[in-house]
Amino acid sequence: MGDEVASREFSRQDRQLYRAKVRRCLDVFARMLEASKFDFERPLTGLEIEFNLVDDKSDPSMMNTAVLEAIANEDFQTELGQFNIEINVKPRGLSGDSLASLETDLRASLNHAEEKSREAGARITMIGVLPTLTRSHLTAESISHNPRYALINEQIFAARGEDLHISIDGPERLSTYADTIAPEAACTSVQYHLQVSPQSYADNWNAAQSIAGVQLALGANSPFLFGKELWRETRIALFEQATDTRPEELKAQGVRPRVWFGERWITSIFDQFEENVRYFPALLPITEDEDPVEVFERGDAPALQELRLHNGTIYRWNRPVYDVFRGKPHLRVENRVLPAGPTVVDILANGAFYYGVIRVLAEEDRPIWSRMSFTAAEDNFHQGARNGINARIYWPGMGEVPATELVLRRLLPMAHEGLTRWGVDSAVRDRLLGIIERRCLTHINGAEWQVRTLHQIESQEQSLDRRDALREMVGRYVEHMHSNEPVHTWPLD
Repeated sequence: MGDEVASREFSRQDRQLYRAKVRRCLDVFARMLEASKFDFERPLTGLEIEFNLVDDKSDPSMMNTAVLEAIANEDFQTELGQFNIEINVKPRGLSGDSLASLETDLRASLNHAEEKSREAGARITMIGVLPTLTRSHLTAESISHNPRYALINEQIFAARGEDLHISIDGPERLSTYADTIAPEAACTSVQYHLQVSPQSYADNWNAAQSIAGVQLALGANSPFLFGKELWRETRIALFEQATDTRPEELKAQGVRPRVWFGERWITSIFDQFEENVRYFPALLPITEDEDPVEVFERGDAPALQELRLHNGTIYRWNRPVYDVFRGKPHLRVENRVLPAGPTVVDILANGAFYYGVIRVLAEEDRPIWSRMSFTAAEDNFHQGARNGINARIYWPGMGEVPATELVLRRLLPMAHEGLTRWGVDSAVRDRLLGIIERRCLTHINGAEWQVRTLHQIESQEQSLDRRDALREMVGRYVEHMHSNEPVHTWPLD
């Protein structure tokens, strides 16, 4: 939810007006879908990456304001924590050597940002959850100075009426409480966007849901939180808990969480926006002056700002997006499953795999979601988050198999075919998907490298406590990250 909002208090009348306006927006959105007034003739992809800032000891650096001033590039923006920044990559097509040029451009932007960041006294790190974070780093004082973050924090805790309980079991166990949403800032991710037509949205979303568990198995990069070894992608459990507006009693009643995998396959994008309006009360009931009915009936594209703002406070792992660019409305699937890092080329390999596989799955005559229950897809999602590259995944026709076997036997050939359909150059396709293949063969992704490296440091340097060992590991990680060599090639000694 990137929209700027002003600091304010909300009245009961604000909420009544907002509910009416959101429903008016939803009615107009339905009319737009019926009239097929969307731009989709040239599908575009987009990318967002969230970063951590660290100091010379590899601890979090609360310097995003100074770093962003030094970078002075509108593509880089603030994020929830003062130790976070984000880059928004301009949309582009997939065909030809677009992914290769994206890698070059992204590396150049990151190199420039890193140079400016170091001049300001911090280093940029792409990692799902920064291992050196402690509870003292995640307080109200560490939240970025932006009114929207303060408002979200106030509204979540007003809805809960009590502190957040964060409880995660893995190889080690964490149980702690938080009185702000600051722990959410620990979750830095990559978001892949795909512009789609109204008619193909449901197929693309269903396809994305069906492989979310595989994405996590391949791309897990968040094994530590507060010094504990937890899930291979701890970010999933942490984000689900750190933004939960429900006290225990509402959970027991089956009230849906705002961080949500979903509960069924869909047939239309309207299903999801309608669910958002029906199931979730407003967190930020801010109404604008635009009358969407009037705008639509004169032939223009309404902003539907209230509907978009509401959608931005419901964190589906694959989220629907409505937006307007140069006067033309469009729809996107926003894939929010994966953590940041480890390198630019790893991120693009993950993206190539995702875009290739969903292209084939969305176009199958007998789609995967007609052969797999939604519950199985959700179970796969949490298996991938818990166990990473060692997860076992259910797949129709194969049963429950190692994720690496599923990828090598079924999904990699599918990804190659999908990228070919997108018109991706064969050399670009083979290089990026070759990284996925080697990751499966070596059983090394970001999470595995972190865990193995930490355990090796602890065994070799027994005088170090866990905190110092994590600092040493993160220091090595940052150096390898900036080399842009894929993580499966990083040394483990």
